[in-house]
Amino acid sequence: MAEAASGAGGTSLEGERGKRPPPEGEPAAPASGVLDKLFGKRLLQAGRYLVSHKAWMKTVPTENCDVLMTFPDTTDDHTLLWLLNHIRVGIPELIVQVRHHRHTRAYAFFVTATYESLLRGADELGLRKAVKAEFGGGTRGFSCEEDFIYENVESELRFFTSQERQSIIRFWLQNLRAKQGEALHNVRFLEDQPIIPELAARGIIQQVFPVHEQRILNRLMKSWVQAVCENQPLDDICDYFGVKIAMYFAWLGFYTSAMVYPAVFGSVLYTFTETDQTSRDVSCVVFALFNVIWSTLFLEEWKRRGAELAYKWGTLDSPGEAVEEPRPQFRGVRRISPITRAEEFYYPPWKRLLFQLLVSLPLCLACLVCVFLLMLGCFQLQELVLSVKGLPRLARFLPKVMLALIVSVSAEGYKKLAIWLNDMENYRLESAYEKHLIIKVVLFQFVNSYLSLFYIGFYLKDMERLKEMLATLLITRQFLQNVREVLQPHLYRRLGRGELGLRAVWELARALLGLLSLRRPAPRRLEPQADEGG
Repeated sequence: MAEAASGAGGTSLEGERGKRPPPEGEPAAPASGVLDKLFGKRLLQAGRYLVSHKAWMKTVPTENCDVLMTFPDTTDDHTLLWLLNHIRVGIPELIVQVRHHRHTRAYAFFVTATYESLLRGADELGLRKAVKAEFGGGTRGFSCEEDFIYENVESELRFFTSQERQSIIRFWLQNLRAKQGEALHNVRFLEDQPIIPELAARGIIQQVFPVHEQRILNRLMKSWVQAVCENQPLDDICDYFGVKIAMYFAWLGFYTSAMVYPAVFGSVLYTFTETDQTSRDVSCVVFALFNVIWSTLFLEEWKRRGAELAYKWGTLDSPGEAVEEPRPQFRGVRRISPITRAEEFYYPPWKRLLFQLLVSLPLCLACLVCVFLLMLGCFQLQELVLSVKGLPRLARFLPKVMLALIVSVSAEGYKKLAIWLNDMENYRLESAYEKHLIIKVVLFQFVNSYLSLFYIGFYLKDMERLKEMLATLLITRQFLQNVREVLQPHLYRRLGRGELGLRAVWELARALLGLLSLRRPAPRRLEPQADEGG
């Protein structure tokens, strides 16, 4: 990756280009109007050869880039210059480097800031930092006036973590606001409206995301991913990914460890249970009582553990946002707010209610009915398979596996439908948007996941069939989840590196088809030998 040029605003790149001629045999990028005059006719590439807009994420970062902002390949020069000028004027603390990729014809802004600017940003953001022991210890919001009381403030490399640097820069970018009457092409901004979220919602900005540091990733790979039977490095995860991600993995590790107790107790109870029905019923009651006690203790212990981690990471008493910004995707008619007297977008609630009653509700009910009919179809197919004599034992599980696949595929499809319905309902606040999306998804997931089990258990009352169905659902979902989380990223990584070409994909497909084929080679026919005289 090209080394970032220095200088406030990051726009003095034309002189830098004269010091770095292009390598021999490498054709120069075509000139592109005003940008060529400003940045030189050859802008350095931002990484290896890429094949799509996602390939920006595959580049190896430098210490001079914290946040990357990419644009579609159809972005014109006026848009880039307009946004670059607004960032330079509105956020003078940022250093912006412009890079152009020759194959995708796409531009990207490499954004970073100096250490002094980051200190001022930490003061604005109220970032909590550790205080030296001689000043009382603990954590408190950073203040530039008393910067000497914080640990490691003298070290530019140790004071801010990668996640903190990116949070400060993201805070600045999200708070770049428009003035009254400003517009970019057909996008007219309201007064004090955030610019970058609006441009991202309109598709003018393709992506805004933090850049990885390979050095820290390698360290986490050894101490976290490749470590066996060791505690998770939660502090390192928090420093790199942030509190939310670290808290999730802390809960996941705590939950996994707590599951050992019901697993051991259930195994022992199953081992010593007699085969008669009375003993089985007693065992079920005992195990149910154990689970009630275990779940209560689990919740109480996690409350304590979560509060401990929140205090340690400085988020226990962090204040929430007093005023929630409207979603960038929120649309409506312009009006003067009767409360603030400022211009705002307004969407009548009756339109949202009408869409919910006439579109969202019928579609959700139709999806639930389709799931029920597909389930009945799979059960009828299973009855047909069981009625055929001579089939292998494995064949009786095929309809169950098919139902498990239908459950997983329909869940993914419905999630996309729920997102589309939520977008069309046009909620003003992100909290309202997420709440209604959760209601849609959870309702469908509950019916989709447990309808077949309730049908078998309470309608058919077939316990053996219920056991088989539950085991099939669990195993199939676990297999698909592992494929999605392990195999799919591996294939994407190989594809990004150019190691997975069409020939390799074709060979893999042929191998899979060969494994799945049930045909056997035909026996060779022995031809009678001809007589020598014949």
